[in-house]
Amino acid sequence: MNGTLHLTITTPSQILVKSDDVVAVRAEDESGSFGILPGHADLLTVLVPSVLRWRTADGAARFCAVRGGVFTVASGRDVAVACRGGVVGDSLGELEAKVRAVRAQELEADRKARVEQIRLHALAVRQLVRYLRPNPALAAPVEREAES
Repeated sequence: MNGTLHLTITTPSQILVKSDDVVAVRAEDESGSFGILPGHADLLTVLVPSVLRWRTADGAARFCAVRGGVFTVASGRDVAVACRGGVVGDSLGELEAKVRAVRAQELEADRKARVEQIRLHALAVRQLVRYLRPNPALAAPVEREAES
C-alpha cells in the first residue's frame, strides 16, 4: 500500500473530483464528522449536506460542498462519494461564494418553474370553464377576467 487514497466524487451527470494523491479525507454523516486515512476499514455511510475536505500528498487542502450522498471506502484505498449535487473549491471562502451563486440560480429556476406551473394551471381552469359552459354568452365574462 502506497499511503494514498483514490478519491472520486460524482453526481448523476458528472464527475466532480477524481484524484489519486489524497492522503486524508474528512466528511460528516448523521453521527458527526469522521476522517479517513489510507488503510481504513471498508465503510458505507450516508452523508448529510456538508463540506467534504481532503488533503493531497503535496499538502494542498481541497473542499467540496455536497447535498448529502453516499460515502464508501473499499480496499482501504478507494473512497467514493455519490451525491445529488456538489460544488468544488480550493478555499472555503471561494467555495462559500460558489455555493451562494449556485443556490441563487436554483432559487431563480424554482421561481420560474412555479410561475409557469401557475400559468398552466390557470390555462387548464379556463379550458375547463369553456368546456363546462359552451354557451359563448356565459363564457364571455370568464374570458374578460382572464384577459385583465
